[in-house]
Amino acid sequence: MAVRRMEHVGVMVKQIEPSAAFYEKVLGLELKEIIPHTNGVIRLAFLGFRNQDETEMELVEGYNDSLPNEGKVHHLAFTVDDIEEEWERIRGLAVTFVDSEITTLPNGSRYFFIEGPDGERIELFQSTRG
Repeated sequence: MAVRRMEHVGVMVKQIEPSAAFYEKVLGLELKEIIPHTNGVIRLAFLGFRNQDETEMELVEGYNDSLPNEGKVHHLAFTVDDIEEEWERIRGLAVTFVDSEITTLPNGSRYFFIEGPDGERIELFQSTRG
């Protein structure tokens, strides 16, 4: 198994720019990248501190327009060395897949989602950002 670390935590937001500005100003995070999702609706922003080998925060805009007061965390993501190898390994386990295939983002990063035992979303992520 080649899961190396927690990659990021995805948080649903109404708008990326004011949310990113808040996390930069209040907590000192740095906006690393904003990218569109391949579905043409969702936008993603990654924030963190200066260390490239850290757990980042992902802001997810456009996923849900009516955000609840609590429970805005959308998923936990884990870094993997080889996304296709993990896809095949996990397919052999009693796990529910959210995605029917591996998604490739415009920056080349690749991912897929599975469900945890209580329906929580878990993302396996192979990043091109370091």
